[in-house]
Amino acid sequence: MAEHKIGSREEWQAAREMLLQREKEHTRMGDELARQRRELPWVPVEKEYRFETDQGTRTLLELFEGRSQLLVYHFMFGPSYEAGCPTCPSMADTVDGALPHLRAHDVTMMYVSQPPLEKLQAYKQRMGWNMPSVSSTSSDFNFDLGYSRTEEQTREAIAPMLEAGPPPIVDHNANASGTDVTGYLTEGQGFSAFALDDGTVFQTYATTGRGVEFLMAYYGIFDRAPKGRDEGDAFQMWIRRHDEYDQN
Repeated sequence: MAEHKIGSREEWQAAREMLLQREKEHTRMGDELARQRRELPWVPVEKEYRFETDQGTRTLLELFEGRSQLLVYHFMFGPSYEAGCPTCPSMADTVDGALPHLRAHDVTMMYVSQPPLEKLQAYKQRMGWNMPSVSSTSSDFNFDLGYSRTEEQTREAIAPMLEAGPPPIVDHNANASGTDVTGYLTEGQGFSAFALDDGTVFQTYATTGRGVEFLMAYYGIFDRAPKGRDEGDAFQMWIRRHDEYDQN
């Protein structure tokens, strides 16, 4: 472990009290951001989307399963992937146990991605998840919301990055997903929230990039560990699917 400042219990307590005030400010700021999210205008979803589920073909409205709120994680699992992006499964691992609590509080949550349902079912069985996974393979849902694009669109978008050389994390995740960089980047991770009110579905919120870190509960734990996230320049290269880690 790197060299670190050593102090007395009294010095630690004084520093801890100062930090506690900043942590309380951070908590209050988080409360305010949550309020502002709830106050975003709701946008009616006018297009009818259909999804393949374990219960057959369902509309977006039917995905609510009788509840008034639907949360969707746009899982990076593109048509050319052999397995989901290794970071996305780590989120399902941490959310899986929360499902009963969400459902009891009028919230349905699920993963939506591009592969045929049979491929998703096999992957879900491998990972041992309870999280519902549905296929949008015959729908424009992911494309319309901005989380999927065609290979042609992707090649055009990433041409400058390919010329400069893709970041190591992109190569790593593409290889881990069983596809090439272009195929991998046809998908983007993201989170969308929907409300059902008087028979109409509304989109209420969306985020992507580091905005989905709240689903990665282990980061909040690492942030309180002595070494923190301890990723250095390698970013998330350490993340594996839970059945791919060496057993320590």
